[in-house]
Amino acid sequence: MKLNFLNRKVHYWASIIIAIPILIVIVSGILLQTKKQFAWIQPPELHGAGKSPSISLAQVLEISKTVPEAQIKTWNDIHRLDVRPSRGMLKVWSKTNWEIQIDTETGTILQTAYRRSDIIEAIHDGSFFHENIKLFIFLPAGIILLILWITGIYLFVLPIWVKRRHKK
Repeated sequence: MKLNFLNRKVHYWASIIIAIPILIVIVSGILLQTKKQFAWIQPPELHGAGKSPSISLAQVLEISKTVPEAQIKTWNDIHRLDVRPSRGMLKVWSKTNWEIQIDTETGTILQTAYRRSDIIEAIHDGSFFHENIKLFIFLPAGIILLILWITGIYLFVLPIWVKRRHKK
């Protein structure tokens, strides 16, 4: 019975310790699961005219400079490019979290929108707050959650196991 008592105490106190980090992980995870369904989180992907890129990277930079919200002046202002040949478009993600979707055949801007999914992802893994918060609060919270899962399964299975033993 000492193990059962200790298991319940660990389960009780550990869940209080990780309550806030795990709540943040759960809520941000729910938002990330639905990012393709809500344009507020991540802009929907549009289709361009062609299937193979015809514009150069220099043209991509020049086109991106025309979007004032993105604040792109040089390649250093671009966080990443995402080329989608099957959709005939590419995405330019600025360091200000603006996304520009460009038709890879004509070079026209299909859409510009603010992209929140990267911020939500950083909140989800704790790096939004600080790298040390990620490693020393969110990582241990994940490990403690695993321990809670194991002790919870134990607490669930134990009565079943004891009842079966008594029946025999």
